[in-house]
Amino acid sequence: MMSRYDPAVIEPKWQKAWDKAGCFTVRHDPNRPKYYVLEMFPYPSGRIHIGHVRNYTMGDVVARYKSSCGFSVLHPMGWDAFGMPAENAAMERGGHPKDWTYGNIAVMRDQMKPLGLSIDWSREFATCDPDYYGQQQSMFIDFMEKGLVYRKNAVVNWDPVDMTVLANEQVIDGKGWRSGAEVERRELTQWFFKISDFAEDLLEAIDGLDKWPEKVRTMQRNWIGKSRGLQMGWDLTAPHGGFDRIEVYTTRPDTLMGASFLGISPDHPLARALEAERPEVAAFCAEARKGGTTEEAVETAEKLGFDTGLTVKHPLDPTWEIPVWIANFILMDYGTGAIFGCPGHDQRDHDFCRKYGLPIVDTFLPMEGDWDIGAEPFVPLKSEGVRYTRGFAGDEVQTGDAAVDAAIAHAEAAGYGTGVTKFRLRDWGLSRQRYWGCPIPVVHCEACGVVPEKKENLPVELPDDVSFDKPGNPLDRHPTWREVACPACGKPAKRETDTMDTFVDSSWYYARFTAPHAKTPTDMDEAKYWMNVDQYIGGIEHAILHLLYSRFFARAMHICGHLPAGAIEPFDALFTQGMVTHEIYEVPYHIVDGREVLGHSPINSDIPTRYRYLYPEEVVVFTYDGARHALLRSEVDAAGIDKLNPDALINFKTSQKHTRVEVRPPTKMSKSKKNVVDPMDIIARYGADTARWFVMSDSPPERDVEWTAAGADATQKHLARVWRLASEIGEKPGAAAEDEALLKAMHRAIADVTQGIEGFAFNKAVAKLYEFTNTFAKSNASQDARRQAMRTLAQLMSPMVPHLAEDIWAMTGGEGLVAKAPWPRADEAMLAEDNVTLPIQINGKRRAEISVPKDMPPAEVEKIVLADEAVVKALAGAAPKKLIVVPGRIVNVVI
Repeated sequence: MMSRYDPAVIEPKWQKAWDKAGCFTVRHDPNRPKYYVLEMFPYPSGRIHIGHVRNYTMGDVVARYKSSCGFSVLHPMGWDAFGMPAENAAMERGGHPKDWTYGNIAVMRDQMKPLGLSIDWSREFATCDPDYYGQQQSMFIDFMEKGLVYRKNAVVNWDPVDMTVLANEQVIDGKGWRSGAEVERRELTQWFFKISDFAEDLLEAIDGLDKWPEKVRTMQRNWIGKSRGLQMGWDLTAPHGGFDRIEVYTTRPDTLMGASFLGISPDHPLARALEAERPEVAAFCAEARKGGTTEEAVETAEKLGFDTGLTVKHPLDPTWEIPVWIANFILMDYGTGAIFGCPGHDQRDHDFCRKYGLPIVDTFLPMEGDWDIGAEPFVPLKSEGVRYTRGFAGDEVQTGDAAVDAAIAHAEAAGYGTGVTKFRLRDWGLSRQRYWGCPIPVVHCEACGVVPEKKENLPVELPDDVSFDKPGNPLDRHPTWREVACPACGKPAKRETDTMDTFVDSSWYYARFTAPHAKTPTDMDEAKYWMNVDQYIGGIEHAILHLLYSRFFARAMHICGHLPAGAIEPFDALFTQGMVTHEIYEVPYHIVDGREVLGHSPINSDIPTRYRYLYPEEVVVFTYDGARHALLRSEVDAAGIDKLNPDALINFKTSQKHTRVEVRPPTKMSKSKKNVVDPMDIIARYGADTARWFVMSDSPPERDVEWTAAGADATQKHLARVWRLASEIGEKPGAAAEDEALLKAMHRAIADVTQGIEGFAFNKAVAKLYEFTNTFAKSNASQDARRQAMRTLAQLMSPMVPHLAEDIWAMTGGEGLVAKAPWPRADEAMLAEDNVTLPIQINGKRRAEISVPKDMPPAEVEKIVLADEAVVKALAGAAPKKLIVVPGRIVNVVI
């Protein structure tokens, strides 16, 4: 037997034992309830970080707990492996995206396995595996047959240097994130999923996702964006280029009388027609199309407009003519690509009208006081009451919501508009002009048009012999891959060279895990058994698109026969974990004669002081005078100072013979700020269980947790203490008289830890384990009772620290593996307290409380109540009018 707790010996030993026993091999067992726990799978960047440790430990705690409760548990792992980073690595370093990706997967898998996660690695896959994306292609063809996917022209972000479409997040300050080129809005033929057809269903179903965070549900509702508004035509004063009217949709028809101009997108058909006629319009539209297509990018860009010289007649007054402007902040993807500007009640329109000298008028004002509309727009909430000055409410006080309804009713009655419900949600553009993605399985034939590939020819695999020495998509210039026979007529045709958005890959992986080796996208029997995901865990940053696309995909898969009806909402419960943070360390330096000198530049010097970040291992951190301080580890080592001696560190700091290191507040770990800790270093130094326990113990799982070396040291000492307590059980006999107290505490711990895990309050469960450990350490119970209590403690700790738990389980005579032992159950009789606290209410107000045996007869309780000081004082010698004892709950005294 070891003489001390040694994770380096314990952890590999028990991992081998689990593998040998097949503890985590998933079993479809119809006789057992199932539980499916899934963490959002990682991108294989090359190294795991401590955030991964926290995320996957949470899932592992749930998986191990549910397994011990008798569930057949599915806890898989895969890799979200397609995407631009691999292609960029190939461009910058040479090599192939496939080699870079699979190399990173191998490294990260080797880093994750020492954590002891209860994962069935036989179900592992990467989205870049042909077996996976071949089934994705098969579903794409099914979606085509069901009318769920289509092609159309769309405005995209185009990088003219890299010659590729950029996602909105790849456009930074109007420039391509990698090339730095000015991004253009270009119209290309793109593939789309018809997610907008499901907008109402996706919105209504959110109310049933009661195990999702409310914040996420609100974000989903806002993204889908259901709105009730008015669609109406504005007649051109003089028809032009085949256009006699412009359709406008507005959610604020109550402000119609505040219209100042009618704006159209540079991509509006009328603008296109004018562009073809007039060079000055073409020049403006070309400039307006620069920059990203996101709402944020459009809103923050400088507002640009062009007066077309055309006018439209106001729907409420045909004699009132309003100018038509082309504006760069209007997108064709929203509404009809045309708006009426109401500068009195919209900041964007106000800025535009101020810039171009257009009139600004009000349609409503505050309930009280004055408001200078010309200086600042009045923009209340639609639920607020306001005083209408123009339009449909006259001088009446009305809310915006009521006024909108009145405006729609007026328009429909007068015949100039129709009430319309629209959604902000747009169809999902999935085309990407890049190599490292799932090929879209269609062929372009001059005779047949766009033809889906035959399923027997799937997967359409990416060719390996590509080069990245030129910008653009390598598939476009591959000498042979693109050339293919038409699946319909057999004539020469060309493959589609666009690949799919990587969101497609991650929108159905949860379903594939139920049967990862099936020859079809899913195996319906397996899907019926395992779906839905009972607990999904991941970051709040994926709260909108990934979850929304997954919800759409589940519905589309059901329509195509790949998922049962009960799985159209794939995630029953969602948990969004907090981040792991760390302090930031900066050291000042300045440049002298071309070399770096640590420390601030000399006083009154023109040489600037600069700062660079330091890794945590480069500093020695301590607390002095209530503040955090850091010293360069190299200077402390050179001075021969014991880093564990705080007095020596303080003396060194106050001697002014060191380089000052600034300590910044904790923030999300970032490689750029170097405030990262390597999980592999943590495991090597402390063991995996220390890392697992720490990230579960220090903060509620939905909040951020700060990683500190001191916290890790304290965690390891606690785990070593538990191991030592287990090893010392046989060294003292103890007294049977104390057994009951220890066993009662044990059953209370079972109940509290179980409640903590079930409620995703892992930090509370850990706190109860600390508490029970302290009780155990003080107990002088018999060896049998202490051995039973320690075995139970091992079981309760096993979801968090499975290696240590196995060692203690074996040490204390546990049968088999604790990983396969049933979860302990609390004995209700042992949870019952001998005494109960009863509050005393006098004339309905709580005035005192008493503690009495829980089975004390009411008559005896009355005697104690009447002797209580507060009751005696209130009665002042009189008898109570009533005295009512509610056993185990309360005593009411009426005077």
